[in-house]
Order: sequence, then structure tokens, then C-alpha cells
Amino acid sequence: MEGEISMETVVATTKEELKQEIDCWRNAGETIGLVPTMGYLHEGHASLIRRARQECDRVMVSVFVNPTQFAPGEDLEAYPRDFERDRQLCRQLGVDLIFHPTPEVMYPQGFGTTIAMDQSMTGVLCGKTRPTHFQGVCTVVCKLFGLSHADRAYFGQKDAQQLAIVRKMNRDLDLGVTVVGCPIVREADGLAKSSRNVYLNPQERQAALVLSQAVKLGQEKVAQGETDADAIVSAMKEHIGKEPLARIDYVEAVDDIDLRPAHTVVSGTLFAMAVYIGKTRLIDNFITGGDAK
Repeated sequence: MEGEISMETVVATTKEELKQEIDCWRNAGETIGLVPTMGYLHEGHASLIRRARQECDRVMVSVFVNPTQFAPGEDLEAYPRDFERDRQLCRQLGVDLIFHPTPEVMYPQGFGTTIAMDQSMTGVLCGKTRPTHFQGVCTVVCKLFGLSHADRAYFGQKDAQQLAIVRKMNRDLDLGVTVVGCPIVREADGLAKSSRNVYLNPQERQAALVLSQAVKLGQEKVAQGETDADAIVSAMKEHIGKEPLARIDYVEAVDDIDLRPAHTVVSGTLFAMAVYIGKTRLIDNFITGGDAK
């Protein structure tokens, strides 16, 4: 992180504190970029923040482990948290404001409104085994869009289904935010950056490379002219299946806008996967015809 900006970053923990800052920016006619996160920030998040810094007058990062997108038995309590580290990184990157609310601030007593989208997008891929996940994602993102009055919001392509769903919600509800997708950031050996990577022991960390290897295999087949998406998916599954520590949740080809099944490779075909390495569920993907739109 050498060479980054060093400045004071305001931390708001209540909606009132947040509104005070946002109102000042709005009154000054400044544009606002929002980077929603669940904290434990890594280089992937940093790339989103840098993009926002380049394109907006003000940058707000939310750090909130959202309980409504975790089902019972998922890793809510174990999800890694280190707010002081997050705060220092945001300061280095020139973030103007961190919104760090408690669940009680975001979901006060009596809260009873959620965003439920059509199952054609939320019930596929990750939604098959996490049926309430995207309702929680959409609800918190919608609230963050409203609270921040953001002009632009930045999401990583690693969560490609989330990106497509947020874009649709934004269009359907006329929220007026420009949703920006940013490319996947990877470790030197190819593993996609993820806060959950810390769960992996050394053996599992090595085994996890099977995801990025499958991505590379799929990309190579597309580059060679293969247009049968099902054949590419089969080859990716076969490769992942050779790793003893890997258990496939899904590997599928879909359209990157509406997430409908894709059987022929065209520009915008999303090859997405979720794979358990030991007990840790990891995701990865690639889109034909370029990275995030």
C-alpha cells in the first residue's frame, strides 16, 4: 500500500452522524462513491476504493457484517473482523467516511421490510443452497444506497451473481445509482482474494488453487474456439473433481445479465462456480468477452 494518500477518515456509527456528513457533501455539490463491504478489507476491496477515489469527489466505505444475508449455521459469528485494520487501510486509501453501524442501527426494533426479488435470479447459483442470502443482500444494499445518496457504487466481479442482482434491483426500483463492476483481484498464484481465505489451513490453501485453475482451463477452451458451454463446464468440473479436498457446490454457465442458463458461448457468458475446500466455501468465475461491465 506504499504511496497511498494519508488523511483523516471520519467514522460514523449512527445514521445521524452519517447524514450530517452526507448533507455537507451534497450541499457542496460533490459526487459520492460508495463501496459496500463486510470489512476485513483486502486488496480486492482496495481496488474498488481506488476506483471510487478516481471517479468521485467523496468516497464512503461501509463496514458492516450484515446478519440478514447469513442463514442459520453459516459463518456469521466466525466471519473475520478487524475494524482497526480496516480503518487504517481506508485512511491510507483516502476514504472520506467509514459507516460502521451495529445491527441494531441498521435493523432497529420493529424493522419489517425486505427486498425480495424474482427467483429466476436469486434462486440459482449461490441462491440454490443459500435461499435467503440475496434477500438480505438486496435489503442492506438498498438501505445503503438511500443512506449514502451515492452517485456511484462499486462491487467486485468475484461476486458476479450479487453484481447482476444489485444492478437489476437498482433498475427495477429506479434507485438512480450507477453500479460499477470491477475486475477480480487475485493472489500471485491465482487464488481470488476473499476474506474467507483466512479460514484455509496450508493444505487447503494449496487445494483452493483448483478454482482459479478451472477458470484458466475454461478461458483457454473459449480462446481455442469452443462454443459448447456445457462441454466447458464439464471440463471444469472434471478438473476440480481431481482435488480430494474439493467438493463442488455448482459450476454453471449463465448469461451475466439475467443469469439464465447458457448452452452456447457468446460475449457475456458467465462461467461461475462455488466449491467447498474443506469447510470453506469459495467462489470464482469468468465472463467471456471481457471483465466486469
